Amino acid sequence: MSTSMKPEHQTIISVKNLEHSYGDFKAVDGISFTVKKGEIFSFLGPNGAGKSTAINVLITLLSLQKGEVSIAGYDVTRDPQNVRESIGIVFQEITLDRDMTVWEILEFHGKLYSMPRADRRARIEELLVLVELESKRNTRTKQLSGGMKRRLEIARGLMTRPKVLFLDEPTIGLDPQTRMRMWEYIKGVNKEGTTIFLTTHYMDEADLLSDRISIIDHGKIIISGTSWELKNTLGRDSIYLETSDNAAATILLNELPVVKTISQKLKGIVVLITEDGTKTLPFIMDTLRNAGITIGTVNLKKPSMDDVFVHYTGKEIRDEAAGKSRNISRTARRR
Repeated sequence: MSTSMKPEHQTIISVKNLEHSYGDFKAVDGISFTVKKGEIFSFLGPNGAGKSTAINVLITLLSLQKGEVSIAGYDVTRDPQNVRESIGIVFQEITLDRDMTVWEILEFHGKLYSMPRADRRARIEELLVLVELESKRNTRTKQLSGGMKRRLEIARGLMTRPKVLFLDEPTIGLDPQTRMRMWEYIKGVNKEGTTIFLTTHYMDEADLLSDRISIIDHGKIIISGTSWELKNTLGRDSIYLETSDNAAATILLNELPVVKTISQKLKGIVVLITEDGTKTLPFIMDTLRNAGITIGTVNLKKPSMDDVFVHYTGKEIRDEAAGKSRNISRTARRR
């Protein structure tokens, strides 16, 4: 989560009771939220949760079926052109012309938005420095690495100095080191005053980047708040246990006043407690041992975004459901 304190700003994105369906499949199911000017706001959820559909309505790629949406004071239905002029977009899929150079991509985008030649050239130079692609200005995009392509797409999205930059799964498919560098670029863009709307299924990405997070699943917003607020709703600490009888351990520990909730993992259980784990753990271990339950693995930690997601959705991020969800959407569109 962003560590710098940001003052309260005016609302720059307002969404009320948004719904969107593909045939009989409801991809977005009555969500409402606001985004403040100058913050990094994240939709956190699995593939197929409705994140991309919601963004596509906000950026006017999909028509508004039901609800109210305004961006930078403009209604997406009544003022779509003003909305488009107020935003920048980096799509989940790479959308760069493979045979154009880095400089040509930015030059063409500036022309597309009728930027004066002098402003266009000056902005290109600024952005090449920002995303560290000065040495690649004459390189064709097909010769760039995945991380460089993402940085170029961010630069393209910033050409017109948008009030809001939408990033739809911006680091998907990138290696861990490149992902961390991308986070630095995103934070740098935000420090320049651009509001960031991010969708991601990476817990650490939402946790480390966001001022506020909305967890979304099956088209609904489950809970919203800062990273700290979301984790704090679970309890003080969490204890992961692998025992000789997880079912019996669950029943036994649920009777303890310090235990808030217990969730099941593949091999063990996660016990959320309301007091300091360093003081509570010995008591919990003694309780299990006195009942004849053998403890194999113990791990004490503060609640994580993974814990938050599991607690409020009842499952872990469904990476394996990505293909299935996309197939449902495609089928619905063909109806």
